[in-house]
Amino acid sequence: STPDIPWARLILPAQTGSRLDDLIRRVRRRVGVQLRWGMGRGSRGRSVVGLLYGESGTGKTLAAEALATRLQLPMLSVDLSLVVSKYIGETEKNLSELFAAAEGYAALLFFDEADALFGRRTNVQDAHDRYANIEVNYLLQRLESFEGCALLATNLMQGVDDAFLRRFDQVVHFPRPGVAERIAIWRAHLPAAQLADTVSIEQLAERFELTGGEIRNAALSAAFAAADSGTVVTDGLLDAAVAEEFSKLGRPFPRRQGAFS
Repeated sequence: STPDIPWARLILPAQTGSRLDDLIRRVRRRVGVQLRWGMGRGSRGRSVVGLLYGESGTGKTLAAEALATRLQLPMLSVDLSLVVSKYIGETEKNLSELFAAAEGYAALLFFDEADALFGRRTNVQDAHDRYANIEVNYLLQRLESFEGCALLATNLMQGVDDAFLRRFDQVVHFPRPGVAERIAIWRAHLPAAQLADTVSIEQLAERFELTGGEIRNAALSAAFAAADSGTVVTDGLLDAAVAEEFSKLGRPFPRRQGAFS
């Protein structure tokens, strides 16, 4: 089904938003520019391929869903780490079926956890290395002949070699949100009517360097705790929820000045 994520839900720096707008423009105008204007690239199909990179929780998946919503396309989301098979030759078969399905449904094809393939393009040392490179080359070729829009998401850029980068129409960085973005994200996730008067969204954003995904998790956790105890969302509940997020990451929790242990 087509995702229903309004574009306004994306709280991103201007440069990131601009590059996403460019991807939308390319998808909408690709037939006219590549075919009618004769600006296609050799044997390449009418594909638009984007790479979304940034830490976990910075909005890559949400952005892909928002793109599909704006383009009114169904989205086929694939965890590449699950597609890459330990059996020689199986990955190519799996990828072939996925591309065929995406073309059949005219879907936006979203490859999450794309590090799984980037990291496999290695110096050939044994038969498994050779087949791994064949599988990566197959993905590159199939992206070029794909009739549609494909997005690949990765947490790490150092695993991506030049052969990949040359094939992307747009490379979009999703940085960790700054204070201004964090304020907007907290506001989007906390129910204003259920907030204690003492809660300051601005102070939350300044104190805690969290990603959008971590803010969403903390806001939900605090809201459930408040609902369970029959209260509004308080500073204490928010601190406890944020401390849980810091604990997941193995990071020390920055207590507010004068707070009790």
